[in-house]
Amino acid sequence: MTFAYIPSPSSNGVSVGPFFLHVYGIAYVFAVTGAILVTRPRWAKAGGDPDLVYEAALWGFPAGLIGGRIYFLITTPSQIPDHWWGPFAIWKGGLGVWGGIVGGVIGGLLCLRRHLSKADILRFMDAVAPGLLVAQAIGRIGNYFNQELFGKPTTLPWGLKIDPPHRPPRFERYATFQPTFLYEIIWNLLLAALLVWLGNHRRIKPPGLFALYVAGYSGFRIFEETVRIDYSVHVLGMRLNFWVATLVCLAGLAWFASIQWGWGRGRGSGARADALPAGSATSDAPRAQSAKAGASTGH
Repeated sequence: MTFAYIPSPSSNGVSVGPFFLHVYGIAYVFAVTGAILVTRPRWAKAGGDPDLVYEAALWGFPAGLIGGRIYFLITTPSQIPDHWWGPFAIWKGGLGVWGGIVGGVIGGLLCLRRHLSKADILRFMDAVAPGLLVAQAIGRIGNYFNQELFGKPTTLPWGLKIDPPHRPPRFERYATFQPTFLYEIIWNLLLAALLVWLGNHRRIKPPGLFALYVAGYSGFRIFEETVRIDYSVHVLGMRLNFWVATLVCLAGLAWFASIQWGWGRGRGSGARADALPAGSATSDAPRAQSAKAGASTGH
């Protein structure tokens, strides 16, 4: 018998007049806000224009939603609601984080390349990495309200009580489960703090912090995918995202090593990247400000 547990919310949203607002969607709004609040001072400290973070978010957020939903539709087609609007119903099944990251990065880069040099884009990636982890942590709160993304049954005092309609097949007789979404929230915040510390106390060549974000988050997902019990396509007896996380983690570690030790490029290019000052604007700043002044206000 379990004497202590984390209760689940009785509802996954609130009614406002004729509208029902899903906490899942509200969490994403707060997630973007959190990423902006973390990234603006970091980019300003690096000598960049903090207002550029707003524009990058305007590009990256919708691109991330599109990429995340496309990944979900490709990898879990059986979970799509059987209606014409099913593919667009992100509150039914949600988003795939890998597609969201790829889509958000592509959207952000399309924005940044209009304003920054290649070297500054790499520094911006390091500035935004902790903010992305904070955003992902906040976004997981929506999973709590949806009673999803939990793990195997447990009697631990921090087990999450799941209502019967949300329990997966073969687990109907269990009441409390591993709160894997909570584990991910804690991990993401700790990893974000570590990246900030490394950026302040160690000389990391850009975009080394971003590479560690990719590797660190994926490394945790390797563990998480061995605990989760929700529906997933399986490959060689393991969840699909277990293999995706493993490959992305290894790629992130290799990327970090390549950045720091110059694997695959000449010593000259590594020296130029290392010479960029971390606390002042580069020589491309005037061009960046000019480009921003001429940019459309519709972005």
